[in-house]
Amino acid sequence: MISRILMIVFFLTLSFQFANAEMQEKGADQKLEWKIVRKIDVNEKPVDIAHSLDGKYAFVLTELHVVNVYDQAGVLQGSIPVEQGVNAIALGPQGQYLHLSDSVSNTFYTLALDYVLQINTANAPTKGDMNAPVVVAVFSDFQ
Repeated sequence: MISRILMIVFFLTLSFQFANAEMQEKGADQKLEWKIVRKIDVNEKPVDIAHSLDGKYAFVLTELHVVNVYDQAGVLQGSIPVEQGVNAIALGPQGQYLHLSDSVSNTFYTLALDYVLQINTANAPTKGDMNAPVVVAVFSDFQ
């Protein structure tokens, strides 16, 4: 009886230690070593994440049914509202499509993504209206 009580106390203590453990900056265990290379503090509780293959963007699905998009520095670039049933996200290999899985309505969505960048054209030669919108098309699938 006493040994059972001691065993329960031991496991509860062990569980409490792991529950209160903080993420270490770096560490090792058996044949694995790790270190934190980026930490992004998000305002809402994350449900799922996806990263672009080039590492430029992190997509975080939150409990508030929003996908927040962060750049490498952790700066919020934009937010995409999603349906309440969306519980998983994935990013296409070139970062041009965001896939959403909705377990409530049994629906799968694919969003086409375009990234808007500001290009400094100060003191550059121009022709036409200075405030005209410009679209740059990138063809990256040449063989």
